[in-house]
Amino acid sequence: MVNGAGPGADEDGRHGRLSRERVLAAALDLVDREGLAALTMRRLGAELGVEAMSLYRYAPGKTALLDGVVEALFLQLEDRLARAPDPETVAAAASPEWRAELHRIARITYQVCLDHPEGAPLIFTRFSEVPLARRAPAVLRDHERVLGVLWDAGFDETRSAPVLRAFTAWVLGYVSVELRAVVDNPREPDPAFRLGLYRMPSEELPRLRATAPALAERGGPEGLAAGLDALLDRFLERGL
Repeated sequence: MVNGAGPGADEDGRHGRLSRERVLAAALDLVDREGLAALTMRRLGAELGVEAMSLYRYAPGKTALLDGVVEALFLQLEDRLARAPDPETVAAAASPEWRAELHRIARITYQVCLDHPEGAPLIFTRFSEVPLARRAPAVLRDHERVLGVLWDAGFDETRSAPVLRAFTAWVLGYVSVELRAVVDNPREPDPAFRLGLYRMPSEELPRLRATAPALAERGGPEGLAAGLDALLDRFLERGL
């Protein structure tokens, strides 16, 4: 169990006994299907086949439920990392092991977020509002995982802190850009109308209009890896 929801706290739902993990997974699934606006205690209770009040022992309020969705994303990240101990990495074959591991963590984080485009933005907003020590255990374990890679590579507390900040900022920033809304009308086959270029004054925004089609394409894991390499190279050049 996570966060103290022990066996005695379980109860029967439509598909079996409840647990914190099941409640959070159902919340993430609901957000995936219908967006954040659909996530309420009443609606989640209906999804699980229980009264809304039964959920308060797992998430005592809407804010806790939002944090729970973030927790569910990081539990999924943790699971995928555990099931892929020796993945093919996008780092060069000659890269040190610690650097390849950072690439692996970044890539799987990217994959989890893109698999859950409705829920992933909660990571960005909740990180800005929830103090470090109050984050879910799965989130803290992710921070600890990156620091473990850096410490094993010889970075100490002082040297690893800016790298962790930059790593987190790059991965989450890259994901936020990948998930940004660019297409104005997905059903429109004509690229100009699909992107809504007619809404942008050509005299004032010529560069943005010209670049919009490229901005509508995702950079993919290759762009993620290239930026991470550039970031790590910069830290190494500075002796950090």
